[in-house]
Amino acid sequence: MDIENYVQQLGREARAASRIIARADSNAKNHALRAIAAAIRRESEALVAANRQDVDAARSAGLEAALLDRLTLSAQAVAAMAEGVEQVAALPDPVGEISDLRRRPSGIQVGRMRVPLGVIGIIYEARPNVTADAAALCLKSGNASILRGGSEAIHCNQAIAALVHEGLASAGLPGSVVQVVSTTDRAVVGHLIRMREHVDVIVPRGGKGLVARLLAEARVPMIQHLDGNCHVYVDDGADLGQALRIVENAKTQRYGTCNTAESLLIARSLAGRLLPPLAAMLTRKGVEIRGCPETRALVSEASAASEEDYASEFLAPIISVRVVDGIGQAIEHINHYGSHHTDAIVTENYSAAMRFLREVDSASVMVNASTRFADGFEYGLGAEIGISTDKIHARGPVGLEGLTSQKWIVLGQGEVRG
Repeated sequence: MDIENYVQQLGREARAASRIIARADSNAKNHALRAIAAAIRRESEALVAANRQDVDAARSAGLEAALLDRLTLSAQAVAAMAEGVEQVAALPDPVGEISDLRRRPSGIQVGRMRVPLGVIGIIYEARPNVTADAAALCLKSGNASILRGGSEAIHCNQAIAALVHEGLASAGLPGSVVQVVSTTDRAVVGHLIRMREHVDVIVPRGGKGLVARLLAEARVPMIQHLDGNCHVYVDDGADLGQALRIVENAKTQRYGTCNTAESLLIARSLAGRLLPPLAAMLTRKGVEIRGCPETRALVSEASAASEEDYASEFLAPIISVRVVDGIGQAIEHINHYGSHHTDAIVTENYSAAMRFLREVDSASVMVNASTRFADGFEYGLGAEIGISTDKIHARGPVGLEGLTSQKWIVLGQGEVRG
């Protein structure tokens, strides 16, 4: 296969399809989405079987545990995938929405209309559910998409792609609205991220190595986050029972996700009472604790935390712990070591909560809730294309609105400028 010609062909077809899907009405898009969801439910066993083939090959190849976890699809996960597509169908269509319309002294009316971005290239590793989520979100937001999943999920991704094309055909839409790359050749990525003439935005969903490479080499604009070093800060005014529940869920519900808490900060006034039961819970769950000197004085099983530990996304049963003076030092620590993804405070103090919300420089900032809620599904977006830690255009879980932009519109009745 001539990879460059293959990717160029994908790009040309996507650009042509983007014109068609941009003008498609909501009924056609929702029809396709409901048909895709029905096909996913119908073929659940086949999808799990295709996924098992991928998982077996990945395990034999020595894929790390966190990626194996992301790769694996159960029947329940397939059902959730279908539900996510249905939720996207049920969401309001943002395309064509006019806002901020106001009349100017000249007589013209000026406003903004929400429009698709065009062609979106999505590069992702392991997670086959991204194929369905990305297809659904791009379709509903009026965009064409080129999806390049990881080689470790090729069989399941192709099986999902066939169901997506079935749903598009049932709505009279071309299959080129959603194209899933059929080769595992890594050269595809290099061509895709430089193809400015056909691709408007790249969304990487994968490990730090993938995103770092794309940041260095891409010529197409990106919506991305590099890693997820998320924090839970337990403030002086925290409810201790609530703090235990939140830390347990934020760290131990799943280890391989970008919204898992990797760092725990505790106000000094609470450390003596809270750290021992927290450490007992984490140790019971098999989590390794790496802490500051004060942490180690209170928790015998804790090892010394390094500067690198405080800045790390472990994606493993490891957590860094630091005792801080209070909210000021906690915010300073988070803004210095964090990845601007998701951070939470546990407190009953309203002023502290509001200060944390204002001053923590992250895409999602939470009060008295687990960081694991930083997710498009949980935020009511139906699904997400990814989580952005950028500050321009889209930030946090990126749903339909994040896959559109706004253009200025002017409505007149023959006015001319004097």
